[in-house]
Amino acid sequence: MEKSIDSDNLPLFISFSGGETSGFMLWYLLKQYRNKRDIVVLFANTGQENEETLVFVEKCRKHFNVDIKYIEAVVNPIYGKGITHKVVDFENCDRDGVIFEKMIAKLGIPNTENIYCTRDLKLYPMQHYLKVNGFTEYHTAIGIRADEIDRVGQYYYPLVKLGITKQHINDFWNKMPFRLELKGYQGNCKWCYKKSTRKHLTLIKENPEYYDFPKSMEVKYENFINEKRLSKLKKEGKKIELPNRFFRNNLSVDELIEIAKDFTDFAHDDTRNTNYQTSLLNGFELDVSNGCVESCEIY
Repeated sequence: MEKSIDSDNLPLFISFSGGETSGFMLWYLLKQYRNKRDIVVLFANTGQENEETLVFVEKCRKHFNVDIKYIEAVVNPIYGKGITHKVVDFENCDRDGVIFEKMIAKLGIPNTENIYCTRDLKLYPMQHYLKVNGFTEYHTAIGIRADEIDRVGQYYYPLVKLGITKQHINDFWNKMPFRLELKGYQGNCKWCYKKSTRKHLTLIKENPEYYDFPKSMEVKYENFINEKRLSKLKKEGKKIELPNRFFRNNLSVDELIEIAKDFTDFAHDDTRNTNYQTSLLNGFELDVSNGCVESCEIY
């Protein structure tokens, strides 16, 4: 359930994913609360963000005149030892997947059956930052829209209450001096495994180099999973079969590349649509940005 934010003066923690929905939320909350309560804005870098995402975060930081902290996970290789964080910036943040690989080397390859990259590379380092900086009670604002209502959990979702949809977000950013220069199906993470196969095949056609990193991880780690984690998953009734890969139906990068050779049913870009009466024509609804498509929220 959404927490009440106007009944107290607790600090406001804004989880900024680097997407346009999250960017709109940042603008709105700064407008509402900048002079009323402490505000902490964190962007957690995974090492596999699109460069356009990093540029967008930096432009938001400057244009909104707000201190956005770039943080990254510090992964302890010992299973059971927690994630901490370090503060970086636009110039020196990881762009090569170093921290992502450290997580994989510890736990194995994440996928839709075992989603832990958002947890370990975003949620945990953010929580650690807040803890060591003395924030024990606060409101957590997440950039979920009204048309993503099925994703709502126990956080503060200002855009749901406002009824903001993807088309409202597009209308707002069309009037701004800058935008996130990505197509809707590209998303902040270059190759996020949560994307539909259709979107992966489209991306492989357009930017095959995006898949160099997950391919290299498959070569190194598809037959690895931490034994202690495997035991824990078995107790939870979950099953992992080796080889373990990122993509839906346990498809490998090479298999996706092979399928993409004859693929023509490309994903649609929804970043310019401002028609609030969303059309169902041409499969548009299949490609409306949500979840990890546009960004990776810590909900």
